[in-house]
Amino acid sequence: MMRTAFLQICLILLLPISALGRTIVVSGGGAVATLKQAIIIANNGDTIIVKKGVYTSLNTIINKPLTILGQDKPVLDARFQEEVVTITSDHVKFDGFVIQNTKTGSMRDFAGIRLSNVEFVTISNNILVNNFFGIYLSNCKHIEVLHNHITGSDNIENSGNGIHLWKCWNILIKGNYVTKHRDGIYFEFAKKSIIEDNISEKNIRYGLHFMFSDDDTYRNNTFKNNGSGVSVMYTRRIKMLNNTFIENWGSSIYGVLLKEITDARIEGNHFTRNTTGIYMENSDRVTVLNNDFLSNGWAIRVLASCNNNKFTQNNFKGNSFDVTTNGTLKNNYFNNNYWDKYEGRPANFGIAGLAG
Repeated sequence: MMRTAFLQICLILLLPISALGRTIVVSGGGAVATLKQAIIIANNGDTIIVKKGVYTSLNTIINKPLTILGQDKPVLDARFQEEVVTITSDHVKFDGFVIQNTKTGSMRDFAGIRLSNVEFVTISNNILVNNFFGIYLSNCKHIEVLHNHITGSDNIENSGNGIHLWKCWNILIKGNYVTKHRDGIYFEFAKKSIIEDNISEKNIRYGLHFMFSDDDTYRNNTFKNNGSGVSVMYTRRIKMLNNTFIENWGSSIYGVLLKEITDARIEGNHFTRNTTGIYMENSDRVTVLNNDFLSNGWAIRVLASCNNNKFTQNNFKGNSFDVTTNGTLKNNYFNNNYWDKYEGRPANFGIAGLAG
C-alpha cells in the first residue's frame, strides 16, 4: 500500500503544471470582471477564459505560468494611456484577443503585448490594432509568435514596429500578418530563430529589418509594397529561402539590401517588380542560388566591396538591368544563370570581365 501511494504521488509530481490547474472565467457581469483580477486569484498552471466583451487593460501584468484564452475575441483596450499586456513569467500561453490602443511616446516603446526576460511563451491568434509597437520581445528565449494579425496606425510619428525582437534566442515567428507599422518585423541581436509563412506589407519603412542577428532562417514569407523594402545588416550565416519580395518600388528602395553580410544563403526566392531586387555592399561569401528576378529595375546591384559571392542557376527575365556594379566583379562568380537578353554572347551576358 505504501509503495502504491508513493508511486501515485510521483506520477502527480510528473504531471505538467497545466494538468493540475483549475479554470477561471472572466466576464463583465461575473464575479471576476477583469483579467487583472483573474491573475491575482489564479494559481500557477490555471487556465483563464475571458468571455466576449470590451475590457480596459492598463498594462495588465501576467506574472504566473498561466493559459489565458479569449473566447469570441474579447477586446483588451489601453485607451491610449499605457501598454496593454506585459508577460513576465515563463510558461504562458496567450491566445485569442483583440489588443488595441496603446499609448505612444518618444521615451518609451509602449507595446500591445510585451514579453520581458521570459522563456517558453506562446502568443497566438490575436488581433492587434492601433498600437505603438505590436508584439515586443526583450531578452527572451524559446518563444512562439503564431498567427497574429497586426495593424498599426500608418503614421510614422505614432508607429513602432509590428513584431520587435531585441536580444532574443530561438524564436519562432510564423503565420503572422503585419501592416502599417514602421518596420513590419524588426530583429536586433536575435539569433537562431525561424521566421516563416508571414506576410509583411505596406509598412512605412521596412517589411523586414534585422541587424546583428546571426544564424536565422527566413522562409516562405512575403514582403510586399513596403516603404523601403527589406534591410539585412551586420549579420552572419543567415538563410533566406523561398520568400517573395514584390512591388517594393521607389527611390532607394530594395527587395533586399545586404550590408556587411557574410556566409549567407539566398535560395529559391522571387524578386518581382522591385526597384532593385538585391543590393549588396561589403558582403562576402553569399550564395545566391535558384532565384527568380522578374521585371525589376535592377535585378542585382553588387558594389565592388563585395567578394567571393556565387550567383548560380538564377533566372533573369524582363529586368531593365540584370547586374550592375560601381567597379569590378572579378572576385565574384556567375555560373549557369538564365538571361532573357542573351543573344549569343558569352554565357554571363551583361557582366563585363567575367568568364562563363
